[in-house]
Amino acid sequence: MLYRKMPKNGDELSVLGFGCMRLPVKEDGTIDESRAMSQVRYTIDHGVNYIDTAWPYHMGESEPFVGRTLADGYREKVKLATKLPSWLIASREDMDRYLNAQLERLRTDHIDYYLVHGLAGEVWDKLEALGVTDFLDKAKADGRIINAGFSFHGSIEDFKRIVDAYPWTFCQIQYNFMDENHQAGTEGLKYAASKDLGVIVMEPLLGGNLASPIPSEVEEIWNEAAVKRTPVEWALRWVWNHSEVTVVLSGMNEESQVEENLKIADEAYPNSLTEAEVQLVNKVEQKYRQLMKIGCTGCKYCMPCPSGVDVPECFSIYNNLHMFGNVEGARFKYAVTMSGIFTNTEPGGFASQCIECGQCMEKCPQGLKIPELLKAVVEELEGPDLEQRIAMAKRIFKKG
Repeated sequence: MLYRKMPKNGDELSVLGFGCMRLPVKEDGTIDESRAMSQVRYTIDHGVNYIDTAWPYHMGESEPFVGRTLADGYREKVKLATKLPSWLIASREDMDRYLNAQLERLRTDHIDYYLVHGLAGEVWDKLEALGVTDFLDKAKADGRIINAGFSFHGSIEDFKRIVDAYPWTFCQIQYNFMDENHQAGTEGLKYAASKDLGVIVMEPLLGGNLASPIPSEVEEIWNEAAVKRTPVEWALRWVWNHSEVTVVLSGMNEESQVEENLKIADEAYPNSLTEAEVQLVNKVEQKYRQLMKIGCTGCKYCMPCPSGVDVPECFSIYNNLHMFGNVEGARFKYAVTMSGIFTNTEPGGFASQCIECGQCMEKCPQGLKIPELLKAVVEELEGPDLEQRIAMAKRIFKKG
């Protein structure tokens, strides 16, 4: 495991951090605790020392899970990160109330790296008016938090002014080779580094979209490389190639992912890609731009939808349709997924359930015009034969 230094405090942090937003789950959707705990502890045993969670992850179960996982001496081996749920804050008192609850949920007396969650311009302005800087100062003074930072999903202009608004230790941004000019992007990465902020990177694989399966057109480009790497390795190595990056978070939920990411993290030196390799990644980025229709990362911040639409899954299937061109396969998967077969529930989640209330757009970190995009999903993935596809799926997958 390689380590990079947090500029303002000198902490040596593992280049790979474990993000606890996408843990393995059981059929009922709850965390598969035995597998997840084994995975997290395995990475710690192999050098990972930065564990990231948040109040809403896994419907509020991620923090308590992390608290249990870090028992038996594991808490002392890591720097623990969690986040103030910005959207739930209505008063200065709420800030202390949530932090104190998080300390209890996480079974600890302090948070090493505490972030104000999901900032954009208006959210920051509201929290600043409610006294968030006073809250951070006092929580640091009394030892409940050690380092203050923020995660960000807004414009570069707002990013810069938030960086300058408080003596942060670190920030967390979405960054991958598809997002150089999106949200904080490369400009924000360099701006934060110029202010001696450590930078934690989330979504290095764009919600898994840069992992697998890989469109044949993209695979052909990767095969041009002199040094052969998996798409995951290319994506992670590209992020780690930037010396300004401190930690890259990965939401690992398969044992194979854990092993692969640990191996890559052993070789994740800054400035280690050749110019030819950087240009190859740029070529892949351009090809993905041609293929992908919707920039959804599957973060699920838009959920739950008041009308029951499964927005991330609708967009995932729609993107796969356009990346791979398998129309019938995508339409059948849509019917299977939304039919409730595997969850043993009534059909639901269809894009056509959208009533255009707009609540999802207020929550979307990517600024997507979700209701309009859902209309495109309806047009290409539903149609008059949808009920027939659902009936066929139920016949095929009927549980005895």
